[in-house]
Formats: sequence, structure tokens, C-alpha cells
Amino acid sequence: MQPTRRTALIATTSALSALAAPNSARADGRSSSAAHWVTSWTAMPQLTEPANLPPAPFTGTRSVLVDTTLRQTLRVTTGGRKLRLRFSNAYGDTPLPLTAVTVALPQDGRAGASAIVAGSSRPVTFAGRRSATVPVGAQLVSDPLDLALLPASVLTVTTYLATGQPSLALTSHPGSRTTSYLRTGDHTEAQDLLPGATPVDHWYLLSDVEVLAPRATTAVAILGDSLTDGRGSTTNADDRWPDQLYDRLRTRPDTAAVAILNQAAGGNRVLNDGLGPNVLARLDRDVLSRSGVTRLIVFEGVNDIGTADATPAAQHQVTEDLLAAYGQIVVRAHAQGIRVYGATLLPFGGNTYDDPAGERESSRRAVNTWIRTAGCFDAVLDFDRAVRDPADPRRLLPSLQVGDWLHLNPAGYGVLAGAVPAGLLRR
Repeated sequence: MQPTRRTALIATTSALSALAAPNSARADGRSSSAAHWVTSWTAMPQLTEPANLPPAPFTGTRSVLVDTTLRQTLRVTTGGRKLRLRFSNAYGDTPLPLTAVTVALPQDGRAGASAIVAGSSRPVTFAGRRSATVPVGAQLVSDPLDLALLPASVLTVTTYLATGQPSLALTSHPGSRTTSYLRTGDHTEAQDLLPGATPVDHWYLLSDVEVLAPRATTAVAILGDSLTDGRGSTTNADDRWPDQLYDRLRTRPDTAAVAILNQAAGGNRVLNDGLGPNVLARLDRDVLSRSGVTRLIVFEGVNDIGTADATPAAQHQVTEDLLAAYGQIVVRAHAQGIRVYGATLLPFGGNTYDDPAGERESSRRAVNTWIRTAGCFDAVLDFDRAVRDPADPRRLLPSLQVGDWLHLNPAGYGVLAGAVPAGLLRR
């Protein structure tokens, strides 16, 4: 069944705006007036839970990734002629020593590939050095690197840690929906890590890829939970709704130069910490400090409602607190010149969040009514209307959900992507 109640993006073929010319950047990596740095890919840093730590032998009793090569792939959005990486030690309680890092193009351009294209590997440096250490709680930005990246292309980043991190407080993004590879020894220059490598469906250490892009290039950040992180999407297929949104945008001349930054994590909440810090705590780190962000989509709150007690008093409180928090997000983003779009919350009838008395459903409807009518957000994305069952608005359309009545399948995520009016994201 194909839903028809959604705002479709108009698909027209176009090329990305011309990439920055080689002389548009200074030797120190700072851009001239013709180009600027824009974040093209990101993954929200989290403290790695025990179940998501690297498997044996890559996690010991007091250290992790000792004498380990880690190969990861990721799909950028906008492209550029130069790139730089950001490594995060946000949750580390010891320094993070990086012995060697390389970037390359993956075999056949595939996400989750263990092999790279022969001759495409390039060393990454930090202040001119191959090795570097990320201090406790900090991030480290690499030197600019000449490597042309096309829009929507996949990049391979291979990292070797000789001594590993002398702690189990590892920074990662478990919900990668992308396969990475671990192998003992230094294999940063190896064309293929298989056979002999251990596959894991997590990202570790790496938090951002920035590209030097034309001045017209901008970024849209998305704050979300598992529905944006892509639970229910296809591993190594990049079919979360932000991925599908970008695929639509890049076909249009007026939105081709827009990067999409997925700053989501499963279980995340607006008000309280869960899997990762709450939105109000991470807003500066994950949105306001990211390069090139001019617009923000807020699609989060269902976990706040779903984890609050199903009593009238508790649900009244969480509703009021959510509305105040949305206002805080808008105020802080507007102070940085960022427009904010609010997305309505999806139904969860049939899920464990659904209580018999309907207290949480009442909260969801109250929040959605406020999002639609209060005028707090610069625009509204009505995701609820796009995917709910017209015969039972408390539930998702059966054909769009994965079986838990909370998360969507790739077709459902495509509907969300189609419900974002392209005109809101024009450069």
C-alpha cells in the first residue's frame, strides 16, 4: 500500500554546484571568500555500553583496541576537493592515542566494504604529524587533505592504535547500520582486511567529516532518536530517512548544495539523559558548533513521553516540559542565525509505550497540536500525518512499520523523507 497523503519532493536532475577551485584554500587550511568548511557527515558521539564494545580480543579488562586496525566506511552528503576528519574522545577518561590514519575510496564505492580501491589511500596528518593524541573529553581535527569527494560518495577511514586506549570508556556511535572491521596489527595501507578481520556494525572514534565547499553550500542538522538513527533501516544501504532526504535534495538545482547531518541516537531524549546526553545538553556540541549549519530539524520527544509514567500528572508534566524545551532549542538556535523546523511525533499504538488508558497518546496529540499551531518553529514537518493509519490514527500504517509499531521500515522512512518540503531547505 502506497500512502498518498504526503508532501512529495520534486525530483529533477542536476549536478552539484562547482566544487572549490584548488586555489580557494590557503596553505593553513583556512578558506578564502570563495569556499568554506561544511560538515558533510556526522555521527553523534556516545559512551560505548559494554554490549557494544569491540569483541574479544579487541577489548581487554582495562584497555580497548590495543594493536588494532579499525576500518570504517561512511557516506558523505555534499562533496568537495578537500576534506578533514574529526575524532572524538568525548567520553574517554584517558587520552586517545592515534598511531596512524588513512583515508581511501572503498571497493566498488560500497558502504561496509572491507577493501579499498588500489592507489586511493592517503595518509592523514595532524599538525603535520602522522600520530596524534586526543585529550580527555576533546575532539581533534585533522589537517586538510586533498581528496576529491563526489556528493553521496562513500569514504573509507582506517585507523591504527598501537597502544589502544587504556580504559573501557570508549567514544562511539553504536547505531551505525554500517559494517566496520577490526584486525590485529597495523593494516592501514592494506587493500583488503579480509580474510582475518572481525566485522562489527558500529562506528568508533570518528565523529565528523568536513569538506571545503563553495560558499553557497550549507548544512541541515537533524536532532532525533532511533527513528532518525535508522532502526529498521537496511545495514549498509544508507536508507534512513535523512539518507533518503538527501538523495531527493541532490537531484534539484536549488537544494543540491545542502548537506544533511544526522545527529540522532537510539533511545535519546529531549529532557533527560538516556543513550547519550539529552538534547538540551548536546545542542551546542551537536548542532551549534557544526560547520555550515543554517537549519535545524527537531524530531524528538517520543522517548520522553514513552518513558514517563502513564499517569495524568506525569504526562501533564512531561508535556509541559517538552514544550518549554522546544522553545529553548529555538531560542538558542536563532541566536546563531539557524532556522528551526519542528516535526510532529509519530503514533505508537500497539507498542509498549502505548498504555491502556491512553495517557501517553493524549500527551503525543497535545505536543503535536502545539507543534502545528503555536508558531514556535519556523516551519512544521507533519510526519505524524504522513505515516499514521487513517483508519486508526493511534497507529502507524501497517505497511510502513517493522513490527514493533514504533519504528519504520525503509519504505516508511522514504515517506518521512518525502514529507519534507524541499523549498524549506533551499540554499
